Amino acid sequence: MTGGEKNGRALRLGLLTARVSRLGGGVFEAVLAQAQALNAHGGITPIVFGAADEFTAEDKKRLGPIELVSVPSRGPAAFGYAPGLLPLIRAADLDVLHLHGIWQYVSLCGARWAEETKRPYLISPHGMLDPWITARGRWKKALARTGYERRSWRDASLFHALTEAEAKDIARETGAEKSRIAVVPNYVAADTAPPVPRAPLVLYIGRIHPKKNLEALVDAWRAAQAGEAGYRLAIAGWGEPAHVAALQAKLAALADPAIAFLGPIYGAQKQTLLREARFMVLPSLSEGLPMAILEAWAAATPCLMSAACNLPEGFTQGAALETGIDTASIAAALRRALALPASDWQAMSAAARALAQSRFSPEAVAAQWAAIYHRLAGGEYM
Repeated sequence: MTGGEKNGRALRLGLLTARVSRLGGGVFEAVLAQAQALNAHGGITPIVFGAADEFTAEDKKRLGPIELVSVPSRGPAAFGYAPGLLPLIRAADLDVLHLHGIWQYVSLCGARWAEETKRPYLISPHGMLDPWITARGRWKKALARTGYERRSWRDASLFHALTEAEAKDIARETGAEKSRIAVVPNYVAADTAPPVPRAPLVLYIGRIHPKKNLEALVDAWRAAQAGEAGYRLAIAGWGEPAHVAALQAKLAALADPAIAFLGPIYGAQKQTLLREARFMVLPSLSEGLPMAILEAWAAATPCLMSAACNLPEGFTQGAALETGIDTASIAAALRRALALPASDWQAMSAAARALAQSRFSPEAVAAQWAAIYHRLAGGEYM
């Protein structure tokens, strides 16, 4: 194999993830975006693998001509056991396999494939080695490390970090040397729709999970008296039933008409909200590199976010304001944002779009990935 080609054909790349639908959250969105960008870049044939669920058939349409290989999972959703998946990966005659996400059955699939084929295997933890994550469910993660993760990490030719901060987490947890960690950001396609009038809306889109710090956000909203200033807070997302129920109970107890829980939103409805919102907000406790922020920037929507979002260029380039993670600091950020003069908001909006069209553009990121995959296929990291 030279130049990433074998027998004159394009490099065959497997993108493996636990769930191939919207239920995979930001990881699935990152896989989808990467597959689309690489398919457009040329020279690589991406094939997406994972466990199917009730939304897979519908979400498969978003991949267009890109092949999706999926099988039903069994047992607890948190593990994602899909026993028919590995034979299909074997049969695909892949040159490189890229695992997105860890702590699930797909890690074992990736390790077995690498051991059997002796071909390059790449792992993207997607923030799942962040100290906040590894400190939760310690005994389950200890079992996972012993049962399959250390094996998977040992077999990996290369690790992928979304940020320099994540590269340090990967090195600490897996023992990988710096030369075995490539830092490449997620990408987002710029929103080319005509601008629409902005509503007095602050928007959250993402998983309903304690790490997103939504309870502190709601308390900060009330402390900032943002509703009295004429603004609305919309929380859109999905999550484990217990987490969703806890959020709904808090909002019901407050009975604040300026705060709405929208549930899951996708597609055109999601894009409309991103275009209409004045700000996107994410005061997260832990992130890899959040797709929601990149999607907001693509829609020229400035963001309010914590440093844990690992997007410092948002602050330095003027596309975001820092929230901190406690109620008082989030409230202060809200007050500052909602009091911005129109000219300052326009400058933030322009900076957001500029970031989406440069550092996080499909063309820039796809070129980085193509070079990495071709080097892997050529044996550079083996």
